[in-house]
Amino acid sequence: MPFSLDALRRWPDLEAPDLLAADAADRLILDESAEARTDLADGELVVIGDAYGALTLASAAAGARGIRVHQDELTGEQALAANAETTQLTGSFTSHARDAALVEGARVVLLRLPRALRELHDIAGLIARYAHPDVVVFAGGRLKHMTVTMNDVLRERFERVDVSHARQKSRVLIVRGPHDGADPEPERARIDGLEVRAFGGAFAGASLDIGTRLLLAHLPEPRGGEAIDLACGTGIVAATLATRHPSLRVLACDQSAIAVESARATAEANGVGDRVTVVRDDMLRSRPDDSASFIALNPPFHSGAAVTEGIAPRMFAEAARVLRPGGELWTVWNSALQYRPALERLVGPTRQVARDRKFTVTVSSRTA
Repeated sequence: MPFSLDALRRWPDLEAPDLLAADAADRLILDESAEARTDLADGELVVIGDAYGALTLASAAAGARGIRVHQDELTGEQALAANAETTQLTGSFTSHARDAALVEGARVVLLRLPRALRELHDIAGLIARYAHPDVVVFAGGRLKHMTVTMNDVLRERFERVDVSHARQKSRVLIVRGPHDGADPEPERARIDGLEVRAFGGAFAGASLDIGTRLLLAHLPEPRGGEAIDLACGTGIVAATLATRHPSLRVLACDQSAIAVESARATAEANGVGDRVTVVRDDMLRSRPDDSASFIALNPPFHSGAAVTEGIAPRMFAEAARVLRPGGELWTVWNSALQYRPALERLVGPTRQVARDRKFTVTVSSRTA
């Protein structure tokens, strides 16, 4: 069938199933890189940060094979797989962790610029160390999300950074001449006696956001010897619970690959890696019904670059599915969002445990 970017969809994004998966920045990256992608051998093209598969599948439709892809969000991987099946391009790419195997020997890299400069620093260092010396990186994004500091970050690892003409409020940085490559190293901090590790792009970095701090101040000892840290971020809640309660086993989960990598590093840094299991999961999809007694949650309020209030209720419903009758969901949330009615409806009876000028902590008990 003829390939069209307009055929791609963001699904399984349940909040916006009809929105297109490609934007002007994707189209500009593809146009600027078209000549460079001609006659690449299998495996020489790498795509990083492809939200729903536009860069990968357009390249595959143009003939590229063995494309190596890294997407931080698990839902992005799911959307890419679904879009590949729809466009009959399954098998043209493989998904990878953000490591040496992703970029080793690459000659062309298509990159959607991340917002976090530390994340860009990590990616640039990885490409500069392991990609082919002649690699060309096409790093693009929407103008409203780009800063001149991004050019400086890239110049730390590459000799040349050229800037494309802007088109439809998008621009591409064309980068050549890798040098001084390095593997990503996490940011490190010691907070309230806890060692925190955060790779570039992790929410809040190596710091403790004020909502999580309020939640930690009121979490009790979980019953049953097990707990879940849902949307774990850098793993602060999981590591804190495990250090406070030496017999407790904790499952920490997040759909972000950066978060999972950070949470594992945080658990290891605090000597609780043997009792904190960190998994990449779409909410709690891999967990069976009625299998947990205690879940802690600081729900995110964004999906990619979009701010949305629709994610938290889906997490509440997923927590309710996994909790046993009588199990507890401990949640911290921005008081202005008024989540209590949703918690009452989706989980069960909910009471306020603490509240400050900005955040509220509640505990909801799953009804039978």
